[in-house]
Amino acid sequence: MISITKRFGGVLRSVSRCINLPNCKRQCVGVRTHLCTVVSQTDELRRLRSLERHFKRKLRSVHQRFADVPDSNVIVGRHHVYAEDGHGVYRLAREGDMEQVLCADWARGVAGTIQRVRLSATEAMLAATVQDNDSENTRCILVQLGHSVVPQKPMLILDKVFSFEWASDDMLFYTTQEALQCRHVFRLHLSETGANSILVYEENDPEFFIEVSHTRDQRLLTLNCSSKSSSEVWLIDSMAPFSRPRLVHPRQPGLLYHVEHAGGQLYILANTGPAQEYQVLRAYPCSPGMQHWEPVFSPEPGAVIKDMEVLQDHCVCTVREPQGRLQLHTFPLSAPNHGVCTVPHHCASLRSPQLPLWACAVETQRLSTEDRGACSLLLSSPVHPPVCYLLSPKELQPLSQEDEPQHTLPREGHTTRLWAHSQDGTAVPLTLFHMQALEELREAPLLVHVYGAYGLDLNMAFSPEKRLLLDHGWALAYCHVRGGGECGLAWHRAGRLQLKHKGVEDLTASIHTLFSSGVSQPALTALTARSAGAVLAGALCNQHPQLLTAVLLQAPFLDVLGTTQDPSLPLTVEERGEWGDPLADPQQRDNIASYCPCHNITPQLYPSVLITAYSGDSRVPFSGVLKYVERLKRAVQTHASSHSGKGHVPAVILDSQPGGDHFGPEAFDQSLSEVMY
Repeated sequence: MISITKRFGGVLRSVSRCINLPNCKRQCVGVRTHLCTVVSQTDELRRLRSLERHFKRKLRSVHQRFADVPDSNVIVGRHHVYAEDGHGVYRLAREGDMEQVLCADWARGVAGTIQRVRLSATEAMLAATVQDNDSENTRCILVQLGHSVVPQKPMLILDKVFSFEWASDDMLFYTTQEALQCRHVFRLHLSETGANSILVYEENDPEFFIEVSHTRDQRLLTLNCSSKSSSEVWLIDSMAPFSRPRLVHPRQPGLLYHVEHAGGQLYILANTGPAQEYQVLRAYPCSPGMQHWEPVFSPEPGAVIKDMEVLQDHCVCTVREPQGRLQLHTFPLSAPNHGVCTVPHHCASLRSPQLPLWACAVETQRLSTEDRGACSLLLSSPVHPPVCYLLSPKELQPLSQEDEPQHTLPREGHTTRLWAHSQDGTAVPLTLFHMQALEELREAPLLVHVYGAYGLDLNMAFSPEKRLLLDHGWALAYCHVRGGGECGLAWHRAGRLQLKHKGVEDLTASIHTLFSSGVSQPALTALTARSAGAVLAGALCNQHPQLLTAVLLQAPFLDVLGTTQDPSLPLTVEERGEWGDPLADPQQRDNIASYCPCHNITPQLYPSVLITAYSGDSRVPFSGVLKYVERLKRAVQTHASSHSGKGHVPAVILDSQPGGDHFGPEAFDQSLSEVMY
């Protein structure tokens, strides 16, 4: 995310000179020597420092403005309420004071940030993982709780823990991560004689990743083994933690499923519905195999289930409707008068509380370990801060607002949903946020967002920086292209492997649709993407650079061909289901080469490019980013040499951050600096 003035190009050219600031450690790749040379270094440094202070004030102000919005960092236990702020976990005492029960610095003196927190069922124990600030290394801290806590030292620290859940106060199941792969599940038993860890499951397929989770009622532990195209789940009874894991259904190509538990039955979200989309099914734990799965709920044609939450005796499904809006569907787990809910409009017991038009992200929260018949919802959008709602299906009050929303959009704020028609005629959804009327956006600066990979939705959670842009007259467009998950599993299948180019075609059509709808123009348009989203952004720059004036890439995946041909890299084998295997299949190699951003650079007038990359990134090789920047620099130089004096010369800027992980800095001041640039 980046915050800039109404005219992006001017600020980007200013930023290109910030490499002379002694405390920035910035690396600039200029297309000509004069781009990185200042006429009056003292004046330029003074001006840049003034700009830096100005933007930091703006960013701090917007963060303070939304500092009181609800978040998901509250943990409700049986007896107390806990909160974590990244640096510590705190418990609300009866006197109303917050006492610290865990400190991130306890992780053997390494600066880190808290990632996950888990309470044991009776609240006797607490566990939390802390991730190093400059890598993805994690440690799990175990703390014994009591009536009063004096923070001194942890009870135990476990290295390289990724996921973990309590089976009881003295039994913790956890996975370990090596080179971004989780293949082992351990059971930690805490006793008077000490702590003892035993391996209970080992995954032998390098394409699979294993994670430990808990059903909502905490009755079952689930060992979730997942690849890009299939999954299987093993169950452990929390009341019998020494028992061997039981398989629900063996993995098979194309089958994806997840398991919940309520009322003595399993509730399974599986892609066994029409068009291989998700539906809700149920089975008994004694016969959990697929042959015993009974359908419970399937959405209407064109709608897709995005999430499932099983309450005490109701199920809540978050569904994306055919027109693109999010909707909640709640139904009883047993409806003797109406039978099984399989089609919404035929099920008398189905209830569908209306969500606000602006709601683009729904996050469910557990109210407490005791109250499993209701849940709290956080609704948000990139420009609308989270608003907390209470979902109580038992009382036939499916959506009642807990708190009066703060910082809501002004009445003139708009959420507009558009459709672009791609090259093959496929309708591609777009979400547009803007303050002015649609017909008044021709002169508005536009920031376009894209991802389109791994079947994941484009991030639509609230961002103070995006709200700041909106308040300053920007239009923000989110392109839900194929390869992502917005329109279901088929949407992902239609944009992966040999069809990856469809995402580029969708992005191109989306930008054309915005322009033809009267939204901005190429000279005022910037494109932003991070990680695998940079594949589509980089490919668009190679194919249609005239559509943009600037591109912002964070931790970008740009050398797809080079990376997928190196099986020694941590994710190469695991992600073959997304990109293909160029070493085994020449056709797949040719397909990757056809769209790979790094291998299709040609001398032409590119948009200005700002790349933020991390030298310690374990997911995207930094060498691939450097290769891309060098090739792009040469292409821009070649074009500039042959068109001397004709038009502007775009800037190519690499913001090279030492250390750091793939997801950017955790420290607030570091984050502000990154967003500012």
